[in-house]
Amino acid sequence: MSVLTFAELLYDSEIGTALRESLFAFPIVEGTHLIGLALSVGLLFFIDLRLVGILFRNVPIPQILQQLRPWLLGGFAVTMTTGALLFAAAAPKLIVLPVFLWKLAFIVLAGLNAAWFEFKWGRDVQHWSHASAVPAGVKFGAWSSLILWSLVVITGRLIPYLSYN
Repeated sequence: MSVLTFAELLYDSEIGTALRESLFAFPIVEGTHLIGLALSVGLLFFIDLRLVGILFRNVPIPQILQQLRPWLLGGFAVTMTTGALLFAAAAPKLIVLPVFLWKLAFIVLAGLNAAWFEFKWGRDVQHWSHASAVPAGVKFGAWSSLILWSLVVITGRLIPYLSYN
């Protein structure tokens, strides 16, 4: 089965059709997507800016990670779920847009960066967080995260403007 065939199946599914045809469903799902995005990426920006030493310098890194991680992960769950629903409502149109493919690529890269951070640095945060300087790899991961998630948001916002209706 080709990607386009799969996209058409999603589009023609009960969920895809219901979202497209409902007066309220699509805007509610889209609004929920934006709230999830604000929670996930917004809180991630606070964490990343702490890791690079721009914000909250007096807050211990383990404390900020511990307090924000559950909210951030919940926001990502909402964002990914609602994103999949929004995709189902317009899959054949989206799958052919280069800007949508760029968005997916940036999401994958940002996810790989997050996994790398967790396995390399996140599990041992108690050890390195009390050092006089944050390790260069942590700062690199934080800057990469800031850039990649910014690109995800930018490409996502470009989709309606670069669509071929």
